[in-house]
Amino acid sequence: MSLIGSENWAHDISADNDRHNLAAIARAVADGRINEEAAEYLKILYSDSLHWFHEVFYVLGKCFGAPKAAVMKYDYATDSAIDEPIRIADLNPLSPYVVNHRLDADPMRNQFFTSSAGHKIDLAVSSIVTVIVGAQKKIDRALDKITGKYYASYVDEVSDTVYRVIASHEREASAHAIATKIREKLNERYISTPSETVLSIIGSGHEKIAVDLVRALDQVARPRMRLQDVWRVKCLFDLIPQARTFIERIQAMMPDRILSVRDSFYNMKNPRNYRDAKIILNIGPNADHIIPMEIICQVRTFFEFENKTHDVYETARKNKSKKSDRLEAKLADYYEDGVKAYNRMICQCLEDLFDRVGWNLLYSQGDAASMFEGFPKECKLYYPQKILDNINEKLDDAIENEVFRVSNAPVKLSKHQENRIFHFMARFILVAAMPYMQHDWAMPATTQAGKLFNFVMNEVQRYYKK
Repeated sequence: MSLIGSENWAHDISADNDRHNLAAIARAVADGRINEEAAEYLKILYSDSLHWFHEVFYVLGKCFGAPKAAVMKYDYATDSAIDEPIRIADLNPLSPYVVNHRLDADPMRNQFFTSSAGHKIDLAVSSIVTVIVGAQKKIDRALDKITGKYYASYVDEVSDTVYRVIASHEREASAHAIATKIREKLNERYISTPSETVLSIIGSGHEKIAVDLVRALDQVARPRMRLQDVWRVKCLFDLIPQARTFIERIQAMMPDRILSVRDSFYNMKNPRNYRDAKIILNIGPNADHIIPMEIICQVRTFFEFENKTHDVYETARKNKSKKSDRLEAKLADYYEDGVKAYNRMICQCLEDLFDRVGWNLLYSQGDAASMFEGFPKECKLYYPQKILDNINEKLDDAIENEVFRVSNAPVKLSKHQENRIFHFMARFILVAAMPYMQHDWAMPATTQAGKLFNFVMNEVQRYYKK
């Protein structure tokens, strides 16, 4: 192997790691942990690792452009960068890195800032996106997943599918008996062709059921295809609308590469109360050669809470019991503090916007476009339309009754002008804030911005409380 820092060092250690990975896959087949079908897919994921790692950086470059600072190695233990700039030639899949980019399409860019002594201006919300590029998932961890929790979920889905299809044709007792048999068979050894196993159990004379079963079982994702984080990055944004702008940008730039998108910033069903968005992207050459890359989008404030909970999460993940349920409840409470901390920042941003309403009106002439037009960038809202309709209707009444009124404008405002201002502010809250899991909590605030924030979020909470 070449010495560290030599021209081919990254290539040599990556090639050596590839050989280690392929040997581990071969042992897993020999030991009966996985079958040849799973092994062939893992060989694709764990060969040419340096090439695929460069593809990860290529995607980041397409989305963000060049880094805005030196690339640093990242230390998982301290959740921080190691202050040693690294050469591009030394990038390799065995190490994690931290890269800072700027989101040029940021709808919040330069909107929130603080002024200190003299002319010094500090951005309170930055367009800088911190990207943590993870090292390649270790092959032992990947094997544990596809033979462990991914296989267990797969068995559950296959059994449920068999029960559902057969119950729609025959008695539920027969459906239950066959679903139980297929579960037992799948638990005896690693099987990723459930149709053959099911058809051998139900026997001949059930052609109509067989056709429906095969169609339904073909829709169940195989354990190996659930492994989507061999290559992964985490993007840290200041605000949720920035993350959603980034997601929309990827969808527009690479529509054929998107495997799935999940936006859970408003998720109220996760027992851990976890919030983020996730994109799975194919960095392979085509749909027949899938190399999934996981991109997790998170806000910095929440990440600061998350990275202190790894030990508790691992304990809850490994021990499914009443104790783990208590641990998940503990995590939910802790993450709720993260949601509150983030929303306090959003409320402060709202205060900044209210301070500038008068200036905005003064700088506008007649029916000219407001300085706030296009901010925040319009994006798909993930609340049901019923919530938005209720808030708009109640906000109209509150403005009419002067519950909310602008007091710092340079001229007397019409009701139409005040209506536009408060509806804009309410839209900012809806696209930027996260709903609480604790329904009775409100922002401690006496200012108009704080009261409007609580007004909007209370309506959101009222919907989820039903």
